[in-house]
Amino acid sequence: MGILTGMKIAATVQGAYIAIAVRLAACLALAQPQSPAWHEGFVDVAGAKLFYRDSGGSGIPVVFLHALTGSAEVWEHQIPAFTGAGYRFIAYDRRGFGRTIADPNGPASTGPDDLLALVDYLKIEKFHLVGTAAGGFVALDFVISYPSRLRSFVLLCSQGGVQDPDFLEAIKRLGPDGFTNLPPYFRELSPSYRVSNPDGVARWSEFEKKSRALQAVQGLSQPSKNRVTLALIERVRVPALVIAGDADLYAPPPLMRRIAERIKGAQFVVFPEAGHSAWWELPDTFNRTVREFIRPH
Repeated sequence: MGILTGMKIAATVQGAYIAIAVRLAACLALAQPQSPAWHEGFVDVAGAKLFYRDSGGSGIPVVFLHALTGSAEVWEHQIPAFTGAGYRFIAYDRRGFGRTIADPNGPASTGPDDLLALVDYLKIEKFHLVGTAAGGFVALDFVISYPSRLRSFVLLCSQGGVQDPDFLEAIKRLGPDGFTNLPPYFRELSPSYRVSNPDGVARWSEFEKKSRALQAVQGLSQPSKNRVTLALIERVRVPALVIAGDADLYAPPPLMRRIAERIKGAQFVVFPEAGHSAWWELPDTFNRTVREFIRPH
């Protein structure tokens, strides 16, 4: 075989691979949630630049607040489920997480005020709010602070930041000494999920390992806006859904029921065989339950 002939064959093969790669990329792109208004960017808030993701469009907005082991990236199972149902999906990296950049000299502001600044920037008047785990602390604090801005809220697998002494004592009884030194996937994913879905565990762990912002831009620890107590929660009149996982080591059903019982008219649901990351372990159940709850509101 001549050199020129060999070069022509090589070029042909290379061209074929490129064509296949281009077609594959196009197919993958089509598989992702598509919206002409989809946007990722930063918004200036007091002492920080919050990174956010927004599907855009004219649908009713639903804002998702991630856990201590996550960022705005983790909602990959929720984006198609909610945008496909006509909702506007919004998530952001809270201070100390993901791509958000916080000034190490402050001010620290508060979680509710960061969220308020974001929705004001996006010109959103009223929206549904979903907060899981530590994101639920911010969600409940926001509900208490700015109830008129919400259509509804969902508190998922979260201790809620409640400060009542007996509530805090109950939390202490949940974990033995050294509990926080255990691997995050062990603490937050149920035994059922770890056994049945090793790929899902690996994907969740991938998000968790890169969830924290670089130390230089994590910023100051944020204070809560309110000292959240069960008595204060009784004032909430926003339609509420409280979800617990029956294998959650952080916020088991008896603990979350204490919160749900203080919110007038709140719905309380327990997901079987779900841990602290129920939205990840049972995405279909979670998505369906939340959509059914927010639809009337």
